[in-house]
Amino acid sequence: MKNPWRVIDTGLRRAAENIALNRALLEARQADEIPNTLRFLRFKPCALLGFHQSAEQELNLDYCRAQGVEIQRRITGGGAIYFDETQLGWELYLHRRDLGTADMQVITRRICEAAACGIQALGVDAQFRPRNDIEVDGRKISGTGGAFDGAALMFQGTLLIQFDVEKMLRVLRIPTEKLLDKTIASARERVANLADLLGDAPEMQDVQAALIQAFADEFDVAFETGNLIAAEQARFDSALTEIDTEDWVYMLHRPQSDLPIVEAMQKFPGGLVRASVAYDRLQQRIKQIWFTGDFFVSPKRAMLDLEAVLRDTAVADCQRLVTAFFAQQKIDLLGLQPADFVAVIQSALRQSETQAMLP
Repeated sequence: MKNPWRVIDTGLRRAAENIALNRALLEARQADEIPNTLRFLRFKPCALLGFHQSAEQELNLDYCRAQGVEIQRRITGGGAIYFDETQLGWELYLHRRDLGTADMQVITRRICEAAACGIQALGVDAQFRPRNDIEVDGRKISGTGGAFDGAALMFQGTLLIQFDVEKMLRVLRIPTEKLLDKTIASARERVANLADLLGDAPEMQDVQAALIQAFADEFDVAFETGNLIAAEQARFDSALTEIDTEDWVYMLHRPQSDLPIVEAMQKFPGGLVRASVAYDRLQQRIKQIWFTGDFFVSPKRAMLDLEAVLRDTAVADCQRLVTAFFAQQKIDLLGLQPADFVAVIQSALRQSETQAMLP
């Protein structure tokens, strides 16, 4: 068996502190000051931006401020997410030499399949779904992501315990201003909470123990409980000085007008389809898309997969990507055609161009 790995629990903290700890542990692992480490963490209510994102474009700032939701910027890329006490965060800080590869697809599969085994031990049928989600019956229960810094990897995951979907919808700037019951119900269909699946929220120590065992089995290591060492604390103090500031949080200012959310709906023989598109007009890219409406598709999660395929893609590639998606998948559209989805997307984008021409 290999040298033991460390496990630490840094508890419930403000977002700024958790992000500063991300930097501190990643730098410490890169410098070989600490062993491979599994960290558990929890957040007070916060909205986390990806490193390259603008708060004005991604968040409902008025709601965040009114509700005391801290706004913070991650040290990694990706999209904006909402965190609170109803989720458990888990993070691995590993050295490249202990992974045998630098291929992130291979690493993601290995870590996520291990995490899924840990969740299964709690009594639910969790499965890894590429690219980086863990699901139960097609519903997301854990999102993950990783990034290398030199020879060190930080791989992060979240586990939904009793997640508040409606609050997430209000925090993020997505097309749910009216928060219709149907919108909330649709969002709830996309995620799974351990408390709902098990009938009650499991004890946090039981969840942590299941994940520790799963990672120990996957990597053939033993875990030893530890605490932050002096070098990490010094790095944390330094990082917090920069991160716990408005200059860090609002380092990127991009007006909402550069990333409008435009909507269109069309009635087809197979039903009513609505597309809501976060559209980067300057770069001609679809940043995010949401499909809703009155139609039936089997399997249900096909629309989630199509949304993922179209995320952060060039408008010029839209028709090709939609056509290829349906050609490669076994999906029953029950009267709809792939071209119907292309048509409603194009209609939404025309709305954006019309808005741009208005004085």
